[in-house]
Amino acid sequence: MKHHNKTRTFGRTRDQRVALVRSLAENLILREKILTTEARAKEVRPFVEKLITRGKTGTLAARRDILSKLGGREATMKKVVDDLSPRFKERKGGYTRITKVHRKTSDGRASAVIEFV
Repeated sequence: MKHHNKTRTFGRTRDQRVALVRSLAENLILREKILTTEARAKEVRPFVEKLITRGKTGTLAARRDILSKLGGREATMKKVVDDLSPRFKERKGGYTRITKVHRKTSDGRASAVIEFV
């Protein structure tokens, strides 16, 4: 039974889940808008929002922290610190928006678009 287990596993092991979330976050940061399943969008939202909040300080420690959470993807870290964080400097939170779109006809999964506000 799954009582009080709120994390989505996506039928994957922990390292595969971490890789999935990092990949989704990287694509969202670089493209600023992605189409994915609703569950994946809900899972990547807090991850990305914490990165942007951490990047607002712009310190070396913040850059290294973001770099470690992204798994060493330096170009993505630079975009977070140099482009996205200054854009949301006055905003307290809620940097992303999830918009539900059509259900896929083949397997019935709910699709969603996640994008920056």
